Amino acid sequence: MACFAPKFITFDCYGTLIYFEMAPVARALYADRVAPEAMDRFIADFSSFRLDEVLGAWKPYKDVVANALQRTCKLNGVAYRDSDTDAVYAAVPTWGPHPDVPEALARVAKEFPIVGLTNSMVDLIPPSIEKIGGPFHAVITAEETGAYKPQMKGFEYMLDKLGARPEEVMHCSSSFRYDLMTAHDMHFGARVFVNRGHEPSNPKYSTHEIADIRGLPGLLSL
Repeated sequence: MACFAPKFITFDCYGTLIYFEMAPVARALYADRVAPEAMDRFIADFSSFRLDEVLGAWKPYKDVVANALQRTCKLNGVAYRDSDTDAVYAAVPTWGPHPDVPEALARVAKEFPIVGLTNSMVDLIPPSIEKIGGPFHAVITAEETGAYKPQMKGFEYMLDKLGARPEEVMHCSSSFRYDLMTAHDMHFGARVFVNRGHEPSNPKYSTHEIADIRGLPGLLSL
């Protein structure tokens, strides 16, 4: 990294910086309707349907959750209730950062402007960002861009807003499917995989790998 000083360092938020509790919330919510031996499949299906839901035209994130839950329940023969969506969605603003994030991110932010690019809503993400400590140059939501990651439109919007070329930007994420594959295809100058165990490592789409955000200052020689 000694030869690359990014103009901006951009981050996925949920999962990478913020502890993404969608699976634990769903497990607790459906414990009375899904057998223990079937729960892992149910949670995996919920994740898959959420990804499928964000690949089309933009819609409010609550609709993403609702549609994904309904489709998951239908596939698994489980009763769906509208209150399920309400419970999952209401939990999102309560989520805070991974323990490794606040101190390390604040250290990086002293030297580089940092930006969040999140599949969230304008009024949904602020409480979680505030829990991080807020050293952000900007936090850009899917609601603003009119598209969810992994679509390119959100990345394009972010680059235009920042006045930056992709080659000038380092993008960090714990997900290849939502972030790093797109960042690779758009020729981001550096792509850092934060390996939180969500997905297997794939060096084709990343330029560097760290275990958590505490590894980022060293990567930047800070």
